[in-house]
Amino acid sequence: MNRRTLPLADFQIPEISLGCMSLPEKKNEGIKIIQAAISSGINLLDTADLYQRGFNEEMVGEAIQDRRDQVLLASKVGNEWRKDGSGWDWNPKKEYILKAVDASLARLKTDYIDLCQLHGGTIEDPWDETLEAFEILKKEGKIRAFGISSIRPNVIRKVMELNPPASIMMQYSPLDRRPEEVVFPVLEQSEIRVLVRGAFAKGLLIDKESSDFLSYHAEKVKAMKDFLNSFVYSTESLLIRFGLSQKAVASLVIGASSVGQVEKMLRAYEEGMQIEEDFIQAIRRKLPANHYQDHR
Repeated sequence: MNRRTLPLADFQIPEISLGCMSLPEKKNEGIKIIQAAISSGINLLDTADLYQRGFNEEMVGEAIQDRRDQVLLASKVGNEWRKDGSGWDWNPKKEYILKAVDASLARLKTDYIDLCQLHGGTIEDPWDETLEAFEILKKEGKIRAFGISSIRPNVIRKVMELNPPASIMMQYSPLDRRPEEVVFPVLEQSEIRVLVRGAFAKGLLIDKESSDFLSYHAEKVKAMKDFLNSFVYSTESLLIRFGLSQKAVASLVIGASSVGQVEKMLRAYEEGMQIEEDFIQAIRRKLPANHYQDHR
């Protein structure tokens, strides 16, 4: 597994990371998937305090107890569960972030999180105190680096001006090429790197039944899937190479719900590394591009 540098962090990350949101709720099955990923070189685990109301972090923590030094942990903060369990509310305030990260550390059974990400954000957020919270956590040694999870260009520009994060997580695939217009070109000129989620577009470009996605109707989604399925390469390998061909991208965060899916992901990654850049660029030219309509 090749690795790419996060210039604003003191570590490198694998080109494929494990998205833990897709893990099954049966703890033993989830632990087997995590450990299979780590053994294969996929050692960045991306979780969040929101997933399964903290159980996801607990499962990750149990899975890495005897191999913490082999693992890079990424988690997310900012969504506060209501006391009655009816849902959650956005809370980017410093006091809450500091408290929530302590709770994540307890669930993960570790003293530090390698990459702590703000799980969303709007332009109206109290960014000074939000970013101060991450700096406090860094000074206390509870996190090594911070990032944000956002697809909004105006939010990304705001945070870059105030305190550049080590990473930005955003959706990117042939069905969502919005980052190509503004965000990727700006980040290529910076030291901030992207963690891609949704590289497989929820499976719509692989094996899921076609449905509407963003501005594309189901018929268009199916046409794009058929186009990608028409090549000698597997669609998964094309999508992986498609994402990793962007200079601003450091890693694709891909979920797995079985050990078999981890193994399939690895085969697709290895196949994707054999695909020439010119081939991917030719595909990109033949596919439609979409653009941000809001939050520009």
